[in-house]
Amino acid sequence: MDPRAWSRFRRNRGALLGAGIVGGLVLFALFGPALSGHDPIASDFANGRGAFGLPSGPSAEHLLGTDTLFRDQLSRLAHGARLSLQIAFAASGIALLIGATVGILAGWSEGRAWKRLFGLDLDTLLMRFVDIGLSFPFLLLVMAIGAALDQTSTTTIFVVLGLTGWLGTARLVRSKTLQVRELDFVNASRALGQTTFWILVKHVLPNVAGVLVVVGTISIAQMIIAESVLSYLNVGVQPPTPTWGRMLYEGQDSYMTAPWLLIAPGAAILLAVLGFNLLGEGLRDALDPREP
Repeated sequence: MDPRAWSRFRRNRGALLGAGIVGGLVLFALFGPALSGHDPIASDFANGRGAFGLPSGPSAEHLLGTDTLFRDQLSRLAHGARLSLQIAFAASGIALLIGATVGILAGWSEGRAWKRLFGLDLDTLLMRFVDIGLSFPFLLLVMAIGAALDQTSTTTIFVVLGLTGWLGTARLVRSKTLQVRELDFVNASRALGQTTFWILVKHVLPNVAGVLVVVGTISIAQMIIAESVLSYLNVGVQPPTPTWGRMLYEGQDSYMTAPWLLIAPGAAILLAVLGFNLLGEGLRDALDPREP
């Protein structure tokens, strides 16, 4: 990161808070499962049962209590964090790769007759496809695809999220590419006879990297929400694998007798989304302070 950008980032309290939350979440996902000391799918009938056969509340043995099947809530929360981050990072990576490729190609070819296909220039063709995709609500589209699949594994979920989540990225990258391609050093490279591929890789891609970093960070938050919604609606990763959305679904009937079953996963989703959004906003302000 540029020293001036790093200085702006450090002065942004929201960005620092977001970075702290994200860092804590990553550490929790990495080391939480080992530190919890419990199997996330094993029932503890000896210590995990409360009065009248209800889940036990927070205790020295189970710091966040147990769920309706007497499984350790902290262990399930930690494993759910690891799964959510794996899916979110992988899905965001796929979405960024596709969105950046489409956006750069569309922005670079805008108005160029030698890129016509089916009577339309490549930019118009790609952007109309993006417009059609954006006309469908993202979560509704993901839910429909998830429900249509017979088996939903971790790989299936992040591939589906990645293949449906790149549309907004493509539009933002196209806008940035349109600005970059008119800069003097790009025109100079063209005049020197450098190939289009070389110009895109050497000049255009580095100048849209800042947009990709910001969009990618915020996209992770969106993917966490999407994965949680899929799990809550039982079209995501299937039990007994612990996920935050599934934990919310399983705990909703016990909100009066065991409120920690909703508070813990709900707070985890809230903090994760807040952290990545604050971090993304902070990176945007740091990398391009001229942006509104």
